[in-house]
Amino acid sequence: MSQTWTTGQVAAKLGVSIRTIRYYDQIGLVTPGKKEAGGRRLYTEEDLLRLEKISLLKSLLLPLDDIRHLLDELSIGQILEAHRKHLKCQLEHLQESLNNTNALLNLLEAEGKLRWETLLPLVKGSKERTVSWEHFFEEDELDVLKTKLPRLEDSDDLTSSWIQVIARVEQCLRKGQKPESCEGRAIAEEIERLSVLTFGGDRKLMDKFWELRRDPASAKYGLAPIREEVLIFVEACLASHDD
Repeated sequence: MSQTWTTGQVAAKLGVSIRTIRYYDQIGLVTPGKKEAGGRRLYTEEDLLRLEKISLLKSLLLPLDDIRHLLDELSIGQILEAHRKHLKCQLEHLQESLNNTNALLNLLEAEGKLRWETLLPLVKGSKERTVSWEHFFEEDELDVLKTKLPRLEDSDDLTSSWIQVIARVEQCLRKGQKPESCEGRAIAEEIERLSVLTFGGDRKLMDKFWELRRDPASAKYGLAPIREEVLIFVEACLASHDD
């Protein structure tokens, strides 16, 4: 004799409320396969599998009316595949959010403060961008950039060195130090050193990236925002260093 379960037992096993199970029964979505003489309703293994399929489809944010039409059309394998795709999408969004948060923490360390608009993409839960910075580079250039380009969400030595440079620039701005000062020249030398490591000595690629970085709209391309004053100071440091 196959095993059966009462409504309360099913609710406990599947983590679904008794009220929900009874509602499914009421609307004919899952009708208990067996009933005792006294009217007690008993659920079979097939009923439990059907309830589990409903839970998986609900996790895809499908309304019950759609679930009713799909339940008998989709196999458990198809439902699991759809659920996997949904989870992968959620994982991508979570990873993006994690990267944003790491980037903001590193930016806070570098600049000492954050502007409200810098936090906006994270607060809104999505990035308002139409095209990635990667769109502006060729495949061979991307091979270099994706490997070496520091990303604020990372914590490797190269990224940390770039963050320290930004922090030094911010300190110069707070103290009123000039780009042509000793510290300004030291910053320029460090930027040159890091640029060689980052761009593999490819001056053309470095100039192309910095040209994009100077664009006020660079944040829309997925590049972590850096204050315009910082970029201007860096440009002045490099220009002074070249004199």
